[in-house]
Amino acid sequence: MKTNSNFVLRTIIGQNVLVAEGVNAVNMSSIIHLNDSAAYLWTSVQGKEFTVETLRDLLLERYEVDEATAAADAAKVAQTWEEYKLLQ
Repeated sequence: MKTNSNFVLRTIIGQNVLVAEGVNAVNMSSIIHLNDSAAYLWTSVQGKEFTVETLRDLLLERYEVDEATAAADAAKVAQTWEEYKLLQ
């Protein structure tokens, strides 16, 4: 999978948000807020092919969390990104 290149991560008033750019921005009806962990993941994989396992490994590298928790969180993030059409 790969992040949707039409979305750019911005920090607005201290909040991480994904903003649609280009033609797709015209149809954007909401701002997508990312917590710090999701923003870290997005920045780490933006423009690259990745898997849920990639996200898991990134979480394990940055946070003191067990592998099962990191795997579950990575799967949830990927599922949410898919639901919001943030992946290509």
